[in-house]
Amino acid sequence: MSSNSNNKGNGGGQGPRKKGLLIGAILWALVLVVFFNFIAKEISNAGTKEVPYSEFIQMVEEDKVAAVEMTANKYTFYLKEDLPNQGQTADNQDLAEVLAKQMEQGGVTRYVTAPLPEEDPNLVQLLLDHDVKTSAPIQEESSYLARLLASYVIPMVIMVALLVFLMRRLGGGMGGLGGVGKANAKVYMEKSTGVTFADVAGQDEAKESLVEIIDFLHNPGKYTEIGAKLPKGALLVGPPGTGKTLLAKAVAGEANVPFFSISGSDFVEMFVGVGASRVRDLFKEASKVAPCIVFIDEIDTIGKSRDNRLGGNDEREQTLNQLLAEMDGFDPTKGIILLAATNRPEVLDQALLRPGRFDRRITIDRPNLAGRLATLQVHTRRIRLAEDVDLKKVALATAGCVGADLANLVNEAALRAVRMGRRAVNQQDLLSAFELVIAGTEKKGSVLTEFEKKLVAYHEVGHAMVAYKQKNTEPVQKITIVPHTQGSLGYTLLMPEEDKTELRTKDELLARIAVSMGGRAAEEVVLNTMTNGAAQDIQDATAIARNMVAMYGMSDRFGMMALASKRSQYLDGGYGMDCAQDTAAALDEAVRNLLDQCYTTAVRIIRDSREEMDRVVAYLLEKETITGAEMVALIQGRDPEQADQDPQELPPAAPVQTPPAAQEAPSAQEPSAPQDEVASDGPNFPPNR
Repeated sequence: MSSNSNNKGNGGGQGPRKKGLLIGAILWALVLVVFFNFIAKEISNAGTKEVPYSEFIQMVEEDKVAAVEMTANKYTFYLKEDLPNQGQTADNQDLAEVLAKQMEQGGVTRYVTAPLPEEDPNLVQLLLDHDVKTSAPIQEESSYLARLLASYVIPMVIMVALLVFLMRRLGGGMGGLGGVGKANAKVYMEKSTGVTFADVAGQDEAKESLVEIIDFLHNPGKYTEIGAKLPKGALLVGPPGTGKTLLAKAVAGEANVPFFSISGSDFVEMFVGVGASRVRDLFKEASKVAPCIVFIDEIDTIGKSRDNRLGGNDEREQTLNQLLAEMDGFDPTKGIILLAATNRPEVLDQALLRPGRFDRRITIDRPNLAGRLATLQVHTRRIRLAEDVDLKKVALATAGCVGADLANLVNEAALRAVRMGRRAVNQQDLLSAFELVIAGTEKKGSVLTEFEKKLVAYHEVGHAMVAYKQKNTEPVQKITIVPHTQGSLGYTLLMPEEDKTELRTKDELLARIAVSMGGRAAEEVVLNTMTNGAAQDIQDATAIARNMVAMYGMSDRFGMMALASKRSQYLDGGYGMDCAQDTAAALDEAVRNLLDQCYTTAVRIIRDSREEMDRVVAYLLEKETITGAEMVALIQGRDPEQADQDPQELPPAAPVQTPPAAQEAPSAQEPSAPQDEVASDGPNFPPNR
């Protein structure tokens, strides 16, 4: 008994829905048929003029009428002046053909008049007396009924059938015409994504949180036994390319429960209310197959904070309100878990982030050295590697890279191995692929003059020399003056010897600014000129100095006062000023003082190291690309050809002391800039313009 009632309840809405669909199709068909018949009538009446019966008789008496078609309800006649070829008609049989030809040629007016209520006995004789050709088409008794069927009934039946067919095919009975209110979520069942946690590396903390959620779905008893509740949602937050969507797919592969995947943009439409309808449909479908997981990618598309500013998006706010209502309506016993991913958590509505909706916030950050090594091992599982490959060195060189960068690097290395005719990827392929990512491919057709080569060489060696002569800098790995596609005529590559955290001391930041200034300092000291090649160097140095003053509290004038706040920390990392205009002007002055101090340091190093620079530049002009070990050998007076084979690493020369103003005692525990550790590619040298 209960089974029958349940079936009736589940299908009870189908009858009224189908009935409404049929009624709607009939109404649409009726409107369309009437419209098309009206258009057809207007087209057929084009060129027709109605005249009174008395005027018709007068035209006949004046010999103006050439032919008349007489029917029961109207007389249709044509004037002689409109039918110049009427003499060609020998009998009434040819009249219709002549009229049709004249109508096709244009310029013919059809006149219509209604007959008298009683038959006019003199009309026929009058027409004969004035030589008016007449015809009376034969009309069957059923002609009116046939016209009615042909004009209305049959077209309506055909249109109703077509409309019902189209609505059913397009989902008209399931959320509106075309299914615009139906959620277009992809449903994965039992590892159909082909991705598991074994395919995700470098995010152990995030995997641990997600594994617990999956275990809760599979074994709810051991959690509810002590009163624990199933978390309703988890928000995956992190920079682009760190693997948020990949983790969600891995959850689908590990959960063995239905997995709904949809993007936030799929809810947004131009029609108000469609997004909310899709949210309702998504959670309705999810509740049918619970326990399950629902994943919304780029949730910031619909989850932005609501405000009262004019010009708000009603559709987006309605969609967000419906999402909040659906999350509140979760039944904890059903086991529906919502996963969402975004790289803009600061713009999300606070009601969406409160406990009870998204109970967990899982940060997917850039991987450390161990994470990068594990990620490279995952991406090289299907790559044939040579015996000389050392993935740890590649992981060390790629500090700051995310999983997507490493996957691209491995793929570029494999492509390079194929181009070079090798059957396996070696270490040089991986390092060249890394340089390809940061600097682009070599410009083989680019030709530089001798003066330009000398300029570029001193510029790049200036960076390297300032880095070598200072403490708190990363060692030089490579110097090249070969032009590359990403706008550089050369670059200096710095790599850390060990993995470091994002913590930076004041001395390290000042040293980094001085390294950026080394290229311009070499141009001015050695060649007594300036070029636009230092543009990117100046931007990098200014950004570091501005962060030191505005956000890190490393300025004597402002001390621990925060003058700016970070915006979009997972995207561009920019910030907004939180100070008055006068303070901002003073901030600019403090930034300039820091830059001047570091530039003075760079100039002093270049002047004191002029002879060493000349030796390195001469060797660089000959080889075009040298390693950091070769540069150190030249500075120390050893043979650069044997630099890489020398097992003994000699200490660098004594570092140049920084100016007294720049030697304020930094605290090792002070928060530092989350600088991007991507392989410190020294400043680019763009082409002269």
